Amino acid sequence: MYKYFFLLLFPFLIISQENNQVYEVLSYDDFKNQISNNKVLLFDVRTMEEYNNGHLKGSVNIDFYEEELFNKFFKKVEKSKPIYIYCRSGNRSKKSSEKLKELGFVKVYDLEGGYKNWIIKSN
Repeated sequence: MYKYFFLLLFPFLIISQENNQVYEVLSYDDFKNQISNNKVLLFDVRTMEEYNNGHLKGSVNIDFYEEELFNKFFKKVEKSKPIYIYCRSGNRSKKSSEKLKELGFVKVYDLEGGYKNWIIKSN
């Protein structure tokens, strides 16, 4: 009996988990449209050297690997405002998005494929 109950309940648990996701990976086009048409909080989580070699206009560099600085900075940012984030290829921004979720942020948008993808798509 319990086995059948669990089998019936399982799909609903999966759906509810998907709806609670705090961060969303956006395609190049969606990310570009949202940061172009709105005044947004845009963060580059690459190293300063990577940032200095090229970055998205209006972005602020907060190095993901500088954990203490990263945490201290984002503790001061309003948690209810949407955050737009990117890195080189998507790995650090995914980890950053998960960290921001832990810090209490409500909505984080991550650029699919990172800055590398941005350069390819914008040319």
